[in-house]
Amino acid sequence: MRSDGVELTLALAPRIAPLLAQRIDGLAERTPADLTFGNLWLFRRAHQWRWHDGPWPCLSGVTYDGQRSALPLFDLRHATKDVVRTLVDRHGALFPLCEREAEAVVDAGFELANHRDDADYVYRAQEFRSYRGRALRKKANLMAQLLAAHRLDVEPYGAHLHDTAVGVLEGWMQDKGKAPGDADEAACKDALGLAPELRLRGFLYRADGQPAGFLLAEPLQEGVWAIRFAKGLARFKGIAQYMFHHFASSGSSGNGPTVDWLNFEQDLGLANFRHTKMSYRPAFLLPKWRLLHLTA
Repeated sequence: MRSDGVELTLALAPRIAPLLAQRIDGLAERTPADLTFGNLWLFRRAHQWRWHDGPWPCLSGVTYDGQRSALPLFDLRHATKDVVRTLVDRHGALFPLCEREAEAVVDAGFELANHRDDADYVYRAQEFRSYRGRALRKKANLMAQLLAAHRLDVEPYGAHLHDTAVGVLEGWMQDKGKAPGDADEAACKDALGLAPELRLRGFLYRADGQPAGFLLAEPLQEGVWAIRFAKGLARFKGIAQYMFHHFASSGSSGNGPTVDWLNFEQDLGLANFRHTKMSYRPAFLLPKWRLLHLTA
């Protein structure tokens, strides 16, 4: 193994996924969206992840805002101050830390910070099932307009729908004025090609027989889902609101997964992301902490 670690590949999933599961055990709806192997692998390019094995395993890379960082693959509450100091000196800030981990080290002399841009948006699924109340009236109206104008059909996503979904993604890129390779296109194509392996579940949506959108989500905990990708074509106004409503309702019949909470991930400090995610009225913003260095 090279001293600077090895590239993050799918072959490492059996080694890394159980370590992540231990870190998030018992966090319920307060589970950060980042801490699954599928998410780490999908966005490996942006973060330049490198795997470091050993008694205190971690991934090294960079945050979205360019800070050198390490993602611990162990519960920080079980590490000594010297272990933590060594990791920070070698790789940079430890990120993301859960709230309980931050609480455990806050009195150990380390500087901690949380950035608004990193916080996950967490919603009660019931809000999407009903779109009730004045704050969500516009969402309900958009969905009603879509249903009045089009016949909607929904099919569980599977490999047979791959090419159709890629076509929707390409149409979404054109609608957004994005060049090939921009936005999250590469990660989304990876997800569409490897959905079962990455524990992604979702649906393809058609309007009047034409592909209109798709949604892929990943379970974080029982009843808690991260919405990884939701792409809808602009000409079907209201498709995003319908897709969120449908997924949140998909377990109501007893035939689908339990959906109690939805995590829409962070906004990266982008104004359009922040405005859209706030417009759905999150139940709370989930902070994710950075451990920077020893202060004393």
